[in-house]
Amino acid sequence: MKTIGFLYMNTTKTIVVTGGAGFVGSHVVQRLVEGGHRVIVVDNYFMGAGVKIEGAEYREGHTKNIDALVPEKPDLIFHLGEYSRTEESLLEPYVVWDLNIAGSLGVFEFWRKHGCKLIYAGSSTKFADGGAGKAQSPYAWSKSLNSETVRRYHEWYGLPFATTYFYNVFGPGERAGKYGTLIEIFRQKMLQGEPLTVRKPGSQKRIFTHVEDIVDGLLCVAEKGENDEYGLGAETKYSVLDIAHFFGGEIEWLPERGGNRADASIDLTTSHALGWKARRDVVDYIAAIKNKP
Repeated sequence: MKTIGFLYMNTTKTIVVTGGAGFVGSHVVQRLVEGGHRVIVVDNYFMGAGVKIEGAEYREGHTKNIDALVPEKPDLIFHLGEYSRTEESLLEPYVVWDLNIAGSLGVFEFWRKHGCKLIYAGSSTKFADGGAGKAQSPYAWSKSLNSETVRRYHEWYGLPFATTYFYNVFGPGERAGKYGTLIEIFRQKMLQGEPLTVRKPGSQKRIFTHVEDIVDGLLCVAEKGENDEYGLGAETKYSVLDIAHFFGGEIEWLPERGGNRADASIDLTTSHALGWKARRDVVDYIAAIKNKP
């Protein structure tokens, strides 16, 4: 029996991972390859060259064309390949619609054709600010619509699924820059001796979750999750200003920006029931990277 975290399989499976060259996706692919499975990655490299894992197969292209890119019949699909930046999406709604609506419809139809299980990476923005977060940006709106579509495909066509909700993933392989994430952006600024840029008011709360905890959660849900939604996040919230203080140094304040939700909300009931729990804290991670020579 092969063991890859939570995912146990007696035989080699064919597994498709969209966005498998990205930050979270490459970690998932690594674990699946280590488990001896055939992993087919579909990625358009929208956010850059990404990471290629030895032993995986890579098919470059848009997810709306997944049926042509992957003629094989998969046993399992991880759909991680969507546009994933909240505030930036306000500046490029057409790109969001192309990747998250047209692209994901292609994946959903591929799923319907093959009838296998789909693990969908939803967005926790739909739960923010008492549910108002899902309408605060094109990104949040498209992801909320897609999580609803996944459930409808299950109801209409009897397809197996599990939808997961990530919360501010951090860890090795994070990106900085235009599509970067907060911890890596701050780390790069720290290394370059630059002020840490914090958007006002700074009190906006976030739940930060290590990428290996997210991968554990995805594999756990793939194995045991059945036609439900699963929050994958830590149990402690920190404000953006808290994170800046953990790094230390000078802070540069930036004006408030649309789509910047004030609070985060998480329901861990279903994921805890499967036996998953986040085990790494962002404070320890920041302390470790600060102390690296």
